[in-house]
Order: sequence, then C-alpha cells, then structure tokens
Amino acid sequence: MEPSPFELGLYTFVENTPDPHTGLLQDPAQRMKNLLETAELADQVSLDVFAVGEHHREEYLASAPAVILAAMASRTRRIRLSSAVTVLSSDDPVRVFQQFATLDLLSGGRAEIMAGRGSFIESFPLFGYDLDDYNELFEEKLGLLLQIRAQERVTWSGKHRPAIQGQPIYPRPVQNPLPVWVAVGGTPTSVVRAARLGLPMALAIIGGLPERFAPLLELYRQTARQLDLPPQPLSINAHGFIADDPKEALELSYATSSPVMNRIGRERGWPPQSRAQYEASTNLRGALFVGHPEQIIEKILYQHQIFGHQRFLLQLSVGTVPHAKMMRAIELFGTKVAPVVRREIAKRAAPSLTAS
Repeated sequence: MEPSPFELGLYTFVENTPDPHTGLLQDPAQRMKNLLETAELADQVSLDVFAVGEHHREEYLASAPAVILAAMASRTRRIRLSSAVTVLSSDDPVRVFQQFATLDLLSGGRAEIMAGRGSFIESFPLFGYDLDDYNELFEEKLGLLLQIRAQERVTWSGKHRPAIQGQPIYPRPVQNPLPVWVAVGGTPTSVVRAARLGLPMALAIIGGLPERFAPLLELYRQTARQLDLPPQPLSINAHGFIADDPKEALELSYATSSPVMNRIGRERGWPPQSRAQYEASTNLRGALFVGHPEQIIEKILYQHQIFGHQRFLLQLSVGTVPHAKMMRAIELFGTKVAPVVRREIAKRAAPSLTAS
C-alpha cells in the first residue's frame, strides 16, 4: 500500500484584535467575509485542511466553529474542514456529533473533529462546568463522542451528562467513521490516551525547541505498538507567516503576534517575549515558521526528519494581519511550499530501489 500524501493546511481562531499600526478593530462582519475568502483561496491553491478553533473571548469570533465551517463548505470543493479545537470538556458530545455530521453532509464528506481540552478556560464557567473536573470531563465526553460515532443507537451513562437510554442519534455522516483527532499540548497522559483510543493526534508546538517534543511522538507510537493498534496520522500545528520577502514576513508577524502573545502571557504569568527571542524562534531549530517559501520548506522538511508526521497545520493569523498580506501568504503556502514539501516527503517514503 502506498503511503498517503503529506497534508498541509491552515488553522485560525478568527482573531479580531486591534491593528498594530492603527489601533482600530475591523468590523466583525467584514472579518468573517475575509475569513471565507481565505478558505476559498486555500481550496483553490490545493491546501488540504482548513481548521477553525473554538474560543469564547472578546478578541476571537470563533465561538461556533461548525457554523463557520458550514459556510466554508458552500464555497469550497475539496479542502477538509476541521475544528482546531472543539473544547469537548464544556460541550455536549451529542450536539458536537450532530453538528459535524451535518457539516459532513453539507461538504460531501470533508468534515473532521479535532477534540481538545482547550488552551483557555472561559467556556467552563460559561456553560456551568467546574474546572476541578477538567480532566474527568474530557475523558468521559470523548468516550461518549466515540460511542456515538460507532453506534447509531446509544445507551450510555456517566457523571457529567444525563444518561442516554437506547436513543438513536441523527444525522449520520457521509464518512464512516467521522474522523476524530485528539489535540494535545504536550502532556504524556494526553498522548497515551490518544494512542490507546487509536485516534490520530495533533501536537501544538508554539514555543521552545520543537525537537524536545520528539519523545512524546515516540511515546504515542510505542503505546500504539504495545496495544497492536494500526498507526494513525500525526499532525504538527504551529504559528508562522509567509511572504515573498523574509524581512517583511518577520516584521509583520512580530508586529501582529507579539501584542497577542504578551497579553496572554500577562494573564498566565509568563515574562514578555523580546524581539531577540522572537527572531531566535524563527531559525531552523525554533518553533515559528516565519520567512519566504524556501525557508518554510526547509523547516517543514527538517521537522519531518525529527517527527515523521503526516500533517502540518500553520496558524498565519495570531494577531490581525492585513487581508491582502494574508491572501498572499496562503497563495505562497499552496503554490510554492506545499508542492515541494509533498514531493520531497513522498521521496522519503518511497521504498529504495536496489540493483538486482
């Protein structure tokens, strides 16, 4: 069996932060229009995945990813549409399945769920959940989601949701099974859980030296081997920006992302990130994918040698990026970066030919 082609795509939280130069906020309706244009372009330039994360904060517009993805489905033809992530701990697995099964029908079988515990906690008090149950909520609700995926008629009982007594859950998706990924932030327990469930895993690396995460991917593979489970795809998700001129990519990405990351850092007690630290993170061994297409190609291939992953998703808009610059970045990603990366990784995966 030939290996599946390496997949490349984008993810966004649909940020709507002040423009770093003018201090102005974009009209939210216009921001959504721009977002749909980016998804349409990503499809046209043959990127493989477009994912939308769930957040419940003032600076993000994506509190309902399935709705946004459904709008994208009507304007795209082949690109896969995923959440990144669905905060499953504070949601109802029945509704999550119904929403994404509906998206799958609308898109002709292109929907995915990327389930995670989320990097923010606003959804827990918003929907009446106790943060003390953080881990237990996710494990229980993921189990229910997978049962719904496997069975049309469900009988289930748990601690954090009313029991289900032999009830059918509709609609059913085009894909069987509907793809469910688990997103992790770097804890071994989360990695082992994903492996034991036989689910593909997405690892977000947004800081530090990415090579330090290699043991987590090996832990995932080792756990799956011990359980005699078939290998599942692995994704690396990262921040970055692409431009024709590497200096422009660096200047624009730093100006837009540093206010966002430093604000989050203040909330979490992190020290502010200096310009020197940011630039260091853009080198080959750093976490950020910032530069012209050749630099991005080199870095994806470098990390592939370390991780052996099957998918790479890039967040181009950590802060507010001018729409024309965003469209150009997507064009470069799809037309310049993706073809070379796919070709080079396919060569690596091909069996070597030896003379007889």
